[in-house]
Amino acid sequence: MPAPSAARPRALVTGASSGIGLTFAERLAAQGHDLVLVARRRDRLEQLATRLRRDAGVWTDVLVADLSDPDQLAEVEARAASDESLVLLVNNAGFGGYRPFASIDPKVIDDLIGVHIRAVARLTRAALPGMIRRGSGAIVNVASLLALSGPLAPDPLPHRATYAGAKAFMLTFAQALAGELKGAGVKVQVCLPGRVNTEFHTIQGMDVSALPPAMTADEVVTASLAALAADEVVCVPGLADASLLERLTEAQVQLFRGAVMQSALAQRYRLPT
Repeated sequence: MPAPSAARPRALVTGASSGIGLTFAERLAAQGHDLVLVARRRDRLEQLATRLRRDAGVWTDVLVADLSDPDQLAEVEARAASDESLVLLVNNAGFGGYRPFASIDPKVIDDLIGVHIRAVARLTRAALPGMIRRGSGAIVNVASLLALSGPLAPDPLPHRATYAGAKAFMLTFAQALAGELKGAGVKVQVCLPGRVNTEFHTIQGMDVSALPPAMTADEVVTASLAALAADEVVCVPGLADASLLERLTEAQVQLFRGAVMQSALAQRYRLPT
């Protein structure tokens, strides 16, 4: 097994056992990154780690953890906080848990919030001080285009109130954090892919025949890394017209400023006289 090298950058990737996370690991290894691979399935992580050591000649370490479990999350936090070679954190772990909200199991709600919100915030908090101290580093949060889907009713989209709400947190979190970190040398990105051709939907037994065509995980990772190099905070891999995203951001800012500058109640909310 190759030894860790202070000369090589290191990345920590969650959800690395399949799909987008696995592809991130492969791409980063090919670019010369040592890796800490995090997921629940030890067998898959070990197979991936062995292959990357052999094919890319990089050091890889396996950290088996269920990020919905606070104790296991704490172990990954400690690793991220203590790693002086960590230059990239990829918060990719996630699951759909699609159900009508009135019938969703409360445990699924807790796990969705734990993985998509608590783990993302806590791991980012653990990794950031070292990156800020060294003046370089990056955080990539893999969210979903469903973060923008609130106004759309289900069918063909899934019942997704908790999932989409959690992904919307990741979007706003990244945008606000990027503003905090200006000048610190640390980049923040949130990636919003649409449907991706991975096992994510099939393991939930979903019929995807009515959904739009899927991208490959390789395409999503290509877009994310290109956006990171271009200092894009919000990456939408399937969006051809980037001006749409710019207009959305402008509308958010205008709405916020327009409301915050008003001291009087809007006319439509006033009681009739």
